[in-house]
Amino acid sequence: MDELITYGKWASVRGSLKAATDRFAKLVSIVDPHAMATREWTVAETAAHVTAIASLYTCVVRGDVTTPFPELAEPILGANVDTVSALNELAFEHFPERDPVVLAERLRGDVREILRAGAEADPATPVPWLGDARVPVAGVLAHLLNELLLHGWDIARATRTPWSVPARDAGLFFDLFLIGMIRNDYGHLMDTGTPAPPRRITVGFHSAHTAPAALALESGRVSVAEMGPQVDAHVRFDPAALNLLLFGRMSRTRAALTGKVAVWGRRPWLLPAFLRFVRLPTTTVPRSRAESIQV
Repeated sequence: MDELITYGKWASVRGSLKAATDRFAKLVSIVDPHAMATREWTVAETAAHVTAIASLYTCVVRGDVTTPFPELAEPILGANVDTVSALNELAFEHFPERDPVVLAERLRGDVREILRAGAEADPATPVPWLGDARVPVAGVLAHLLNELLLHGWDIARATRTPWSVPARDAGLFFDLFLIGMIRNDYGHLMDTGTPAPPRRITVGFHSAHTAPAALALESGRVSVAEMGPQVDAHVRFDPAALNLLLFGRMSRTRAALTGKVAVWGRRPWLLPAFLRFVRLPTTTVPRSRAESIQV
């Protein structure tokens, strides 16, 4: 077992994925499917997006060379953080189901298959992902968990329905997916043409729900670094707030004012330059930028 992907975290991500799937499936089955969950997607379209990812991940976790969407194989391989929105629209063309009840049942079935296949896999094994990245199997589950939590948040907020983003679950995305992918290989996911800062920038991340981790940006590449005196900026965060912030659901101002994200260090002013380069793929933007959060 990997030092980062412990038995405890592997069990946690499996249990949390099942619980979040049940919550998400129930949510999309009881709200208006035609309500706009984001600026661009209805509830039904948002549910279809998440279900399509789950369907794709059944093959990823099993290690299948085949895929339920062969037309997307090349676009997925060539994607970066700036082209994900176009990839999502292409995926909609090849995944036409929009009945929320059907989607909920298919989602449950796909997640059952992911958990079944995952039980036979080494959770630290890297598998192909977007942009020719390599993500550990545990990270794939953590990514799907985050999709359920964020898009469930979108739907719930738009339909005024209760929804929570547990900090422990959100922390699994940081530990298992983000750090796991960077430790393996993030491919050309961040090759967007954005100029890299001229000097090395190292940022340390701290949370009660994640392992301490430092990331270094140097010469246009990001790597996991040592946590030491060379760290320029430190970020203490609530994982739910950080994920909402990184995916455009919470403003930096709101995160700071609520104490959900705090920054300090010897050169904290370098953090914005770091974040302009080190970005995550976003799917679609909420109808209005989030200024509140349930945790």
